[in-house]
Amino acid sequence: MTITSTPASEPLTRQVSHHVSQSVFDGSRLRVVLLVEVYDGAQQQFLETYEQLRSHVESVPGHLGEQLCQSIENPSQWLITSEWESAPPFLNWVSSEEHVRMVKPLHRCVRDTRSLRFHVVRETNNASAGAATAREGLQASPRIGDGVIRHALTFTLKPGSEATVARLLADYASPEPRVDDTTRLCRTSLFLHGNRVVRAIEVRGDLLAALRHVAQQPEVRAVEEAINPYLEQDRDLADPESARVFYTRAALPAVHHVTTGEKDQAAQRHALSYPARPGCGMRLAQLLAERDEAAADDPRSPVLCSTVFQRDDVVVRLVDVRGGIDAAGDPAVALGLPDPGQVAELTTLLDGAGAADGTPGSPGAGDALARALRGARMDLVTDRRAPHA
Repeated sequence: MTITSTPASEPLTRQVSHHVSQSVFDGSRLRVVLLVEVYDGAQQQFLETYEQLRSHVESVPGHLGEQLCQSIENPSQWLITSEWESAPPFLNWVSSEEHVRMVKPLHRCVRDTRSLRFHVVRETNNASAGAATAREGLQASPRIGDGVIRHALTFTLKPGSEATVARLLADYASPEPRVDDTTRLCRTSLFLHGNRVVRAIEVRGDLLAALRHVAQQPEVRAVEEAINPYLEQDRDLADPESARVFYTRAALPAVHHVTTGEKDQAAQRHALSYPARPGCGMRLAQLLAERDEAAADDPRSPVLCSTVFQRDDVVVRLVDVRGGIDAAGDPAVALGLPDPGQVAELTTLLDGAGAADGTPGSPGAGDALARALRGARMDLVTDRRAPHA
């Protein structure tokens, strides 16, 4: 369903509650587990291809090491585990065009893959390594989640086609939310910013199963076919390789999520786009995450929930706001930067017209922030929640 406006006269304060926080920015070491299903008879080809790629992976900044394992029960099943200094270096690499090109030969001998990412919380080391080494880079404490996985896809349209595509994307029957006994599609929110489309989804259960479920729905496939002529990047979803490359490039991972734990069905959902200067996307996402963490404990903040998505220099912040984003009053609050001292850093990280040109506290700085907010706001195309989600 489409979210309707909430009267601006509603109270903008709330009681502080235990908030949920998920983040890639805590500095913990990262373990990546890649489950691979190799075509029958292609095991040797897979091994040789992997050997050719291994030296490239070893030179990636932040990569600490990895193992390649083969199942003792099914020779077609392989496992690649790699360890990284922290999540950001891995995410920067896995979203790069270099990675897309590098893994392409693997897919000639691979039927299916599944990637899982984990922060290291505890580990057992050789006694000679010492207790300090054993604790180095570990996640300090377990996080408490809310059972929802958040992910987004983004792609660009041929200029001039935005209105046509918006109509196509808004006018389709919602897919069946139940995927299987353990997986359910909870919410889909779709926004436009210029010629960029962002589709954010929320899933309980298995994200990959939910994505496949949605892609197989006839009404969804019809819409995807209808918008193909308007995409800047050509794709053929009937061709597995073309579809894989498209969705790899379109993936917009959630790098931070925080919620106050307060439920408000009338809260409005908004999306803000923060185009980063080249090479600054991860730092910009981290800055927004830090401010959202602080705001989650501030009873004056109207923001009930915030998710930061980032890939390369594309940074998008999805927020649920009591009373609507205009009710926040101060544009810096709506932008996720209530601390005036950090507006200057935002200016250095934003690219071109997205930057707020004005020193905090100086005449005209408020106008600059208001312009930045107007430039960041994405247009809502559709926001649909499954019943009882």
